[in-house]
Amino acid sequence: MQLISVIGAGVVGLATAVQLQQAGYQVTLIDKDGPAAGCSSGNAGHFATEQVFPLASFAVLRQLPIMLLNPTGPLRLRAGYLLRALPWLLRFVANVAPGRQQALQQALSALNQQALPAWQRLLAVTQAEDLVQYRGALLVSEQVSLKKLAATFRQYQQAGVSVRWLEQAALMAREPALSHKVQGAIEFPDVAHTVDPYALCMRLFAKFQALGGEFRQHEVRRIRAHADGYMLDLAEGTAAGYSGQMAQQIRTPQLVISAGAWSHQLCRQLGWKVPLEAERGYHLMTQSRPLQCPVSSLERKFIMTPMQQGLRLAGTVEFAGRSSKPDYRRAKVLLRHANQLLAEPTAADPQAEPWAGNRPSLPDSLPVLGACPKHPGVFYNFGHQHLGLTWAACSAEILLATIRGDKPAVAVTPYRINRF
Repeated sequence: MQLISVIGAGVVGLATAVQLQQAGYQVTLIDKDGPAAGCSSGNAGHFATEQVFPLASFAVLRQLPIMLLNPTGPLRLRAGYLLRALPWLLRFVANVAPGRQQALQQALSALNQQALPAWQRLLAVTQAEDLVQYRGALLVSEQVSLKKLAATFRQYQQAGVSVRWLEQAALMAREPALSHKVQGAIEFPDVAHTVDPYALCMRLFAKFQALGGEFRQHEVRRIRAHADGYMLDLAEGTAAGYSGQMAQQIRTPQLVISAGAWSHQLCRQLGWKVPLEAERGYHLMTQSRPLQCPVSSLERKFIMTPMQQGLRLAGTVEFAGRSSKPDYRRAKVLLRHANQLLAEPTAADPQAEPWAGNRPSLPDSLPVLGACPKHPGVFYNFGHQHLGLTWAACSAEILLATIRGDKPAVAVTPYRINRF
């Protein structure tokens, strides 16, 4: 039985560990905080296979000058972080070129086409079908003139995304809890959502352990080449953090780095300088659950997803550094936005604190996926930005094929680590 270690127990690392363990590998899964401790538990729960456009666009560039002025807007760049973020932002801007946009869109679409079929296979293996619902999603507009929404509709059509146009009457029949301020919507019929992202991750983790996988709660401090593969120097980990004391070492012939927003620090030890930025998002839970499917706002740039615990209001993009203190005003303002879109006002769940987490984002909106060109036996699966949940299952399948030497369903060339 071949041994392999996976660093990172978010949804991407968990899906990877399950796939490997089921395929006959003996997997050690390592995470300093425990399974699904970051964005994997706090995400919007939306399998967003309609998101085929790279984040870099002229529309986003036009908003950059005002990001410093609005602390609760959909995009925020803290003034003190501007110089730190500037190299990443320059790379981001470089992806706006039309030819570059087309190539990135194709690479995004390739993963999205595999996403839900891969998840359906993984859900069957992990007995988690009850946690995913296939009710589509809506992108709504409040504008009296729906020209912008209509232009967006045409963009999706041209990109090959399955869409339907809903006038207000059809929209109200579809989601009667929405306010009549909403004038129309684009429906994405072929997407899904989970009613509990954390429970979904824990089903993956339970299956991983049932298959014989081993979990170690440690921080990986150092990766060193070894005669038999690689040596991982570990520090003690606890749910509240870690002591910083060196605990032990693990020898592993093969290694997968899937550590989310911390991945680039490990990659640097292997000779790669990856331009990964911790892009912070927020969510707030409400007491009620009036919607049947995820609803995003074209103007307000956030999403409302019905979950078992209530309605999750999620979104916003903040560049402030991974270790900076969260600004929970950005989560609380989502409630005001939601009550503009709902016919009956809802209230925040007093039992649920506002949440913040760091998305691992690369300037071209693509993940790092595949084998390391420099170090045999090292593989990468991180940097999934807003689509970690969406791509977790398919990127795990692609990586498993790569590790086994098989031809993956999607060519990994656009996602290689040496593209930067």
